[in-house]
Amino acid sequence: MAQQLIVPAKDDQSVTSEGLSIAPMIEGVVIQRVPPHEDERGEVTEVWNCNWPGLDDPVVHCAMVVTRPGTTRGWGMHRKQDDRLFVSHGRLRFGLYDDREDSPTRGLLNVLTITDRHRAMLRIPRGVWHGVQNVGEVDGVFIYLPTRPYDYTDPDKYRLPLKNDLIPFDFGDSTGR
Repeated sequence: MAQQLIVPAKDDQSVTSEGLSIAPMIEGVVIQRVPPHEDERGEVTEVWNCNWPGLDDPVVHCAMVVTRPGTTRGWGMHRKQDDRLFVSHGRLRFGLYDDREDSPTRGLLNVLTITDRHRAMLRIPRGVWHGVQNVGEVDGVFIYLPTRPYDYTDPDKYRLPLKNDLIPFDFGDSTGR
């Protein structure tokens, strides 16, 4: 029996020398990495700074969201507000899908993992579908700062099932591959 020749596959570049992804981002998505300021007493990490680029809308509502290990929230989308999410604790994987008719990045999918080791504020523009999965071993916590207050009588929330024909991503694979 002839031996099959296996040719190793070489990785393509995926990040810059600073560790930033080179993948194209959905129009309007902002990721503000926020390093901790540490000393012998512990650490301080900024959660909000109105001077961060692309995050100049005022804070009008704030909530804390906990996602249990192995669980997924999504798919959701808003038409009147942008979402701003600050990952505080755990390891969370976000799926973002642009289905906005007038967007130059329509059809683009971004999958991002943000952790408490590399915290960040993530801005998701209105009209972009998004979901979050806890891929860690502890509760994942993010602070939710939408650009408009929650309307209890008329929520600005549209949902799709996790498995659907629109979004080409399956949260079922917790490895992200």
